[in-house]
Amino acid sequence: MMGYSFLVVLLPAVLLAVLPLTAALVPPSNVVVFGGTGYVGSKVCERLIEKGFTVTGVSRRGMNPDPSSPTLEQVQWVSGDATQYDEVQHYVTEADAVVHTVGLLFDVESGLEQLNTIVSGSKSVPSSSSTYDNITRKTMFNVLEAIEAKQKNNNDKKTTRIPLAFVSAAEAGWTAVQFGAVVEQVAPGWLKKYLAAKRAVEDRITGSAAVRGVIYRPSLIWSWQKFDVLPLIPLFNLASAVGIPFVDKTVRVETLAAAIVAGIENDSIAGVQRYPEMEQLAADYDATTTSTST
Repeated sequence: MMGYSFLVVLLPAVLLAVLPLTAALVPPSNVVVFGGTGYVGSKVCERLIEKGFTVTGVSRRGMNPDPSSPTLEQVQWVSGDATQYDEVQHYVTEADAVVHTVGLLFDVESGLEQLNTIVSGSKSVPSSSSTYDNITRKTMFNVLEAIEAKQKNNNDKKTTRIPLAFVSAAEAGWTAVQFGAVVEQVAPGWLKKYLAAKRAVEDRITGSAAVRGVIYRPSLIWSWQKFDVLPLIPLFNLASAVGIPFVDKTVRVETLAAAIVAGIENDSIAGVQRYPEMEQLAADYDATTTSTST
């Protein structure tokens, strides 16, 4: 009886001491994916569901891109405009981790916006306000500001940094590789604006203490169903294999999606991830998925 009484007195104190630490170690469970109906975003949503996450997919359309997929049917699809801070804040408030896959290759100022229906995996059509600055920089700055506000308002001093995944571009790293700056000098104006927006976001993520930012820099993203890029894959891969420094090996969309999920799960992953790191993270994802299912 005395032992029982001792436990009654001691247990609440033990729980109070341990629970804050435990809470800090709990992995993220609720993930919001901005651009969730897109080519990359929908694959990320699939992989997150497969790993047991609760997923909210935010996009202009707000509809399941593949109603025949039982996996995607488990995603909460919502319509939202990531260029509006209040809408972003609403979804970030409930999230343990955030993925940003909003983007477009040709904006409305490029003069090539009609090509998006060909090169975009989701066949998205840009609106009149779809500039690189709005779609890439503004949407991601909204996400970061919402996360920082959430962390500031959280009274739990043990709160860990929120995992934040951003899909950038291999070419954003041209300034750090041989001949990259030279190639960029002769690049068309639209590409320079595209990279300027990506780099602005990368710098903003790196400078934020509220997030564990994971920046993915894929070059050409492909799948066997995306026929428009298939002829370019051997060219990119050969150029990378022979050591041309400003050309990276291509990345399958499935590999990128798996790498993003692995980066969210692994607290040690942060900073820029190029194709070798993405391939390793995807392998880690596959290994943990296999071990969990057996």
